[in-house]
Amino acid sequence: MSVMPPRAVLAALVTREGRRDPHPLYDALRAHGGLVPVRPGLMVAVGYAECSRALREPRLLVQDARSHDLHRPGWRSHSSLRGFTRSVLYTNPPDHSRMRRLMSGGFTPRSVAGLEPTIVRMTDRLLDRMAELGTGGAPVDFMAEFAYRLPVAVIGAMLGVPDDDQIWFRAAVEHVTVALEGISRASGLAAADRAMDELSAYFAGLIDQRRRRPADDLISALVRAHERDGERFTEEELLGNLVLLLAAGFDTTTHLLGQALHLAFEHPGWAARLRDDPDCAAGYVEETLRIAPPVHATSRFADTDVDLLGTRVPAGTKVLVLLAAGNRDPGRFPDPHRFDPHRPDVQPLSFGAGAHFCLGAPLARAEARIALPRLFGRFPGLAPAGAPTHRDRLVVPGHDRLPVTVGRSPAAPARVPGRRRPCRPAPSPAPRSIYEDAPVPAVTRRFREFPEPREGDIPWRDLRSP
Repeated sequence: MSVMPPRAVLAALVTREGRRDPHPLYDALRAHGGLVPVRPGLMVAVGYAECSRALREPRLLVQDARSHDLHRPGWRSHSSLRGFTRSVLYTNPPDHSRMRRLMSGGFTPRSVAGLEPTIVRMTDRLLDRMAELGTGGAPVDFMAEFAYRLPVAVIGAMLGVPDDDQIWFRAAVEHVTVALEGISRASGLAAADRAMDELSAYFAGLIDQRRRRPADDLISALVRAHERDGERFTEEELLGNLVLLLAAGFDTTTHLLGQALHLAFEHPGWAARLRDDPDCAAGYVEETLRIAPPVHATSRFADTDVDLLGTRVPAGTKVLVLLAAGNRDPGRFPDPHRFDPHRPDVQPLSFGAGAHFCLGAPLARAEARIALPRLFGRFPGLAPAGAPTHRDRLVVPGHDRLPVTVGRSPAAPARVPGRRRPCRPAPSPAPRSIYEDAPVPAVTRRFREFPEPREGDIPWRDLRSP
């Protein structure tokens, strides 16, 4: 059997078919080793050990402004690239270390533990909403009505974003995260630039408000850090990190929840296990992160010659780190393509490793660990209502829509014998969602995908009320 050349594999990965099912291509790359030379200046890490070491190696740097200048001429004309390059995601020491210290206080284990009652309350209110939307067997879009709403409400509460403003973030983040793909053509960044401009202007207004009226939220804490002497944010860093916290704070968690539900449908029995024993959720979440990570790839650049587990990486080389490939390395995980929440010592690479390990990883894990048992406990008859719609991305894939029927909820009132229910119109075959056929708020008229809530929707502020 012939082995597919590495360059051909990478070319196939960026096709629509390759993005939809990249794992056979990851296996094809792994046939060449754990760290694969593709051409001069480019190597790909696909083994678990190689990915883990690349993420932890201090001489392998993230793509910052300097590397953009070398590899992406003209990048400064794109506000989306400039914005993220001023954030903790795309900076190296000493700037990265300084910004991370200033931000880390909001994501300590104690801070996340303090949010758990809020996550429980928000989860239950969204489940109530799903029950209402699913009355009479109408399909409900799980991604729009739960997987998006829960993490955006949580990160919104942390940041101090006003409740009514959160509804338009999904389309803005969908646009701006195109800049993180690393393979986008300049023409494809136009919408990302508009989204970054919109989000930056929005957060600039919130920053001004917090300067005048501080509150007990993360924006106020970051504003105070910005204004202190010594270690501080620049204005551009403050805005870039707020956009990053918003995007990373719910986008990856949204797709983690969607993948977790889809895997429960593919592996019958796990929904009942999660419902009957919520302690199983921690292992279930870790295995979901391993087999279907929200982020598939990141990259590093060699600042100098580096020895990476016995392989020389010349200075100036880009190392594409395929996290999703490392998570299915048969040298690390027996039977790696099998979904097994009982698998011991998982430690997926899904949130990175080393200095750039995701700050929000404990929060994302907590949201999924709390939400999934409550979802299956409330809706034991939860079932798919059609094929999901996939997100056409390589770096941050997932589901755009995941239609479900909620079945009969144990909390639903019993039907009284002899009484007829009011007639209801026949349900639409399409999933019911707030993101259809509604007016666009003035603040985001350029994002036609993001309408205001329909009349009668649960206001965002109700998710936080005790």
